Amino acid sequence: MPVDSLATPVLPVPKPPRRAPFGDAASLLLRAAAPERRHVFIGVAWLVLAALLEAFGPLAGKYLIDNYLLPRNPQLPAIAALLAGALAAGMAASWLRYLQLSRLAGLAMRSVRRIRETVYGHVLRLPMSFFDRAITGQLVSRVTNDTEAVKTLYVQVLFVMLDSVIVLLGALAAMLWLDWRLMLIVATLVPVVVLVIVLYQGLSAPAVARTRELRSELNAQMAESINGMPVLQASNAAGRFNRRFADLNEAHYQARHSALRANAWLLRPVLDFMNVLLTAIVIWVFGSRGQGAALSALEVGVLYAFINYIGRVVEPLTQITMQFSQLQQAMVSAARVNVLLKEAEAPLAADRGEVTAGGIAIDHLDFEYLPGRRVLHDIDLKIAPGSFYGIVGHTGSGKSTLLSLLLRFYPARPGAIRLDGTPVEAIAEGHFRARVGLVPQEPFLLAASARENIAMGRPLDQQQIETAARAAHAHDFIVALEQGYDTPLGEGGARLSVGQKQLLAIARALAGQPRILFLDEATSHIDSETEQVVQRALAALRGQVTIVAIAHRLSTVREADRIVVLNQGRIAEAGRHGELMQIDNGLYQRLYLLQQLEGDDDAAEVAE
Repeated sequence: MPVDSLATPVLPVPKPPRRAPFGDAASLLLRAAAPERRHVFIGVAWLVLAALLEAFGPLAGKYLIDNYLLPRNPQLPAIAALLAGALAAGMAASWLRYLQLSRLAGLAMRSVRRIRETVYGHVLRLPMSFFDRAITGQLVSRVTNDTEAVKTLYVQVLFVMLDSVIVLLGALAAMLWLDWRLMLIVATLVPVVVLVIVLYQGLSAPAVARTRELRSELNAQMAESINGMPVLQASNAAGRFNRRFADLNEAHYQARHSALRANAWLLRPVLDFMNVLLTAIVIWVFGSRGQGAALSALEVGVLYAFINYIGRVVEPLTQITMQFSQLQQAMVSAARVNVLLKEAEAPLAADRGEVTAGGIAIDHLDFEYLPGRRVLHDIDLKIAPGSFYGIVGHTGSGKSTLLSLLLRFYPARPGAIRLDGTPVEAIAEGHFRARVGLVPQEPFLLAASARENIAMGRPLDQQQIETAARAAHAHDFIVALEQGYDTPLGEGGARLSVGQKQLLAIARALAGQPRILFLDEATSHIDSETEQVVQRALAALRGQVTIVAIAHRLSTVREADRIVVLNQGRIAEAGRHGELMQIDNGLYQRLYLLQQLEGDDDAAEVAE
């Protein structure tokens, strides 16, 4: 719903912080996974059991070496039982990992679905003031790309990282049981990895956040260019927009490249080096113990187990560091989603006030978007049920702002607007939207059939749809389509003329059987012949529905019961067409004569 361009301030869209706090990610995880607690507990239990079973392998190898191989004690039944036990433990661990991966993957997908539905529903409930400053492409990116990236939080945190931590703790516990001194040597790897992660976050976090931000801007420019393609090509701006997109794409590439450099320096190479270093240190320590004599069988078994466990320590830490890049991007996405979810929703009235007859009373209404910048001044109107009022004025006079307040897109002073004697803020949202209809300046049509565009998801039968279409004088052109009411209209109603789109929008508004119908410049983009069709439709509704028409074309409201002329947010004149034309040098008279003169010039050009 557009508002007056001269009156409404354009505010910047709040951006998420460059560094995404872990609290935002954790909050989003807990919120979306709350219904999945049982699955989380079962998955974690399977993870712990799988890690314990996997830790059995090196211990079995140590026992085999210590008791059968080095002592040359070939007790085949015992060896076979030991190997069978190790094999069974490995197979059971693999099966448990499959089960927990399937369960946690399902949890992740359901949680992302839940987040996406929550975000979309939240966007639908945001006040119109938010959309005055929002960019469509960025909003789409938040609802789709960012929510999908949040899935990484579940996969990485609940599977890779949790699994890695459990395996790491199990390996350290086994090494502690085998040789606590050597375990302390291996455990020094943990603070090294923590240091690497801290350094990596410091270097890459700004680049990752900037990458997500620039990706949204790329989406926004793409959507903007597609929507404005006729103007873009007609003004020969393709080259300029292409260069602008290339600059944005280059900035995205540089930000992404900075994050990749941090990955290359600080992640896998450091851990691979530490793996080799720890293995060398452990072998050197064992060698030092055995100087001057052969290592005992016990030490050889411990060495075998330790070398295996070093791999089980290094690999989880490597997984944590390697996944940290994806995790960080997911945390940035979670922060962006949280910023959107923290936007205050439009307050919904919980009272039970009703719109019955359609009377409107505006009591000394003042309004300002920002303190000290008043847009409307002392607007006082009484509109009787079933009457036809027109509101006219120059651009920026406050017409659309007044309509936005009447539609509750912006909050007015309590009690300043009443419908049938009830303050507008005391009428329940569902009832208000059902009883108040709107025909916007730019008709919004779905890429669906005429029937679906009129019904708009409401449970309307064919008779109700046709009745609304006939009342809007849209029935004839709809049935002339190849499939009638079931004809797909294309994106934005591409198969219809501008006038037909407007008539369809009127039919949609009437299908809800409103008591009040608002028209926002509904005839500004249609030809004179279609305007006459709209006028006949409005004339047929007089006395049944209260009609308030914001009009640029004064001919649309010429037959109105009363015409209100706004000037700089104040009521300058009010009366019927004939009465206003009697005011010498009045604002309405000047506007009307100017439009008549422009109409005569257009007619003369057509005649030529």
